[in-house]
Amino acid sequence: MEVGTGLPLALTVGGVAFILGVIWGGPLVEILRRVGAVKQIRQGLELHEKKAGTPTMGGILIVVPIIIIALALNVASIMRPSGSALTGASILLPLFVLISFGALGAVDDWQGLRRARGDARFGEGMTGRVKMLFQIILAGIASVAFSLFSLDGGFQFANELVLPLLGIVIPISPILFIPLMIFNIVGMSNAINLTDGLDGLSGIITASAYAAYGIIAYLQGQIFLVQLCFIMVGACFAFLWFNAHPAQMFMGDVGSLALGGMLGTIAVMTGQWLLLPIIAIVPVTETLSVILQVLYFRWTGGQRLFRRSPIHSHFQLGGWSETQVVQRFWLVGILSAMVGVALALLR
Repeated sequence: MEVGTGLPLALTVGGVAFILGVIWGGPLVEILRRVGAVKQIRQGLELHEKKAGTPTMGGILIVVPIIIIALALNVASIMRPSGSALTGASILLPLFVLISFGALGAVDDWQGLRRARGDARFGEGMTGRVKMLFQIILAGIASVAFSLFSLDGGFQFANELVLPLLGIVIPISPILFIPLMIFNIVGMSNAINLTDGLDGLSGIITASAYAAYGIIAYLQGQIFLVQLCFIMVGACFAFLWFNAHPAQMFMGDVGSLALGGMLGTIAVMTGQWLLLPIIAIVPVTETLSVILQVLYFRWTGGQRLFRRSPIHSHFQLGGWSETQVVQRFWLVGILSAMVGVALALLR
């Protein structure tokens, strides 16, 4: 595939993903409602009481079209990889992360729903430690594959890091690279999960980050990553059609864990993973607010640094409406993505 034609095709398939998502999103809402996949609100979250009973696990609307469209576009390259750095087989790594993390999130979502209905067969369900362990294992598989098995040149930037502003590529030992990639994937997976708390918030923030990395991948000639990123943008926009306030469905862990994990993977595959805290500044800030809240609570013997964490809840309790929080966070997310692309261009 020529680089010059890669971007128009990527934008087109992004539009196709959006249209398909909007078409089958309505029936999916009804299916989720019929099978009982509806939101349960924990005690103490009075700001979200009105959301009880809304269908969840809507991340299926994002994950499934991405898998189908990406594989359909690249089936020939996957079956007969050319050995080029542009080979379509390179999409298998982020798709593995998307599918495996999505499956993990689906199990966690479903067990949580059964637990909320008092199904004793599920006990306490998947604890945070168990979920984290599975995330680390899955991210470890992806990281080892990327670092040690390059598909005869199909992976660019394996065991490498691009320094922003300088454009210098630094080689990194696999001993260090693998744990760093695991941290990137697991950290971003949980960051998007924490961001998924308000109608429309995680969808637009994630779409902005993927658009930024899609542009970066295009500038670096990684055309198949460009396709994957813009398919994700289109699928996220389709989800936002049903997640706009007041939401008809929520993403659930099946979506947030998958989207965050694949974003961390693509950031490493572009070599520009030092820009991830800038491009995804909102999810990173949400995560830091939770960490700081816990540490401050322990150090002070019960005092709180924020009214509530993640930080979007802090602003809600400070008087901002849900729509105000989401729109202002959107602005920050979109601008930070623009800054990240600019930093990738300056060298």
